[in-house]
Amino acid sequence: MRNLILGFALTALFLIGAALSFLWTPYDHTVLEVTNKLKPPTLAHPFGTDQLGRDILSMIMVGARTSIAVAIVAVGIGIGLGVPLGLAAAASRGSWIDEVIMRGNDLIFAFPSLLIAIMITAVFGPSAVNAIIAIGIFNIPVFARVTRGAALSIWQQDYILAARVAGKGTMRISVEHILPNIANLLIVQGTIQFSLGILAEAALSYVGLGAQPPVPSWGRMLADSQTLFMIAPHITLFPGCAIVLTVLGLNLAGDGLRDLLDPRIRRAGL
Repeated sequence: MRNLILGFALTALFLIGAALSFLWTPYDHTVLEVTNKLKPPTLAHPFGTDQLGRDILSMIMVGARTSIAVAIVAVGIGIGLGVPLGLAAAASRGSWIDEVIMRGNDLIFAFPSLLIAIMITAVFGPSAVNAIIAIGIFNIPVFARVTRGAALSIWQQDYILAARVAGKGTMRISVEHILPNIANLLIVQGTIQFSLGILAEAALSYVGLGAQPPVPSWGRMLADSQTLFMIAPHITLFPGCAIVLTVLGLNLAGDGLRDLLDPRIRRAGL
C-alpha cells in the first residue's frame, strides 16, 4: 500500500504540474533572455535558467504536457490494437490465426521503438506524432502477449465451458468473460507502459526524433544541456530528476495496483 500511495503522490505531482502549465507558468517558456542565461537556482528562478535564459521550471512544466500526450496516445494504440489481437490469438490457440498474430508480434519485437522511429522519421521527418506512432507500434505486441497469456488460463476455467454449453460464441465469451477477468492485469501493464512511454519519448527527443522546437521536451532539454554540465549542472539535473521521479512514481503505482488488484497477493498478506 505504501508503494501505491507514494507512486500516486509522485504521479499526481507530475500531472498537476502539467495541467497547471495550461493556465500558468512562472515565466513564458518561449521568451529568451540571454542576459539571464545559466543562472543558478534562486527565489526568482527556483530551478535556474538555461543557456538561452529560459526558466527551467516553466520548461519542465510545459514539457510534462508533451510527455503525457505522447505516452497516453502510444499506450492507447497499444491497448486498442494489442488487446483485441491477444484475445483473438487466445480464442484461436493453436490455429493459423494464433500463429500469424504471434509471429507478427515477434517481427515487431525485432525492431526497438528507437529503430522504428528512425525509419518513420526517414520518411516523414521528426515530430511528436511520429514518436507516438513509433512507441505505439512497439506497445502493440506487448499488450497482445500479455492479453494472450492471461486469456489462455481463463479459457481453461469451468465457467467458460458452461458459457460455451449455453451457446455463447467465441467473441462473446472473450468480451463478456475473458476481458473483465484480465482487466486488472491490463491496468497494471498500462501503468508500466505509460512510464516506458515517457522514457521512450525522452530518448527520442534526446536524439532529435521527438517533439521539435519550440515545443519543450525533457529529452531535448537533456540533449541541449549535456555540453554545459560542468559549467551549469542544474540545467541537466532538474530535467533528469523530473524523468526519474515521474517514471519511479508510475512504476510504484503499477506495483501498488498489482498488489491491490491481485486477490492471491492480498490473501498472502504481501
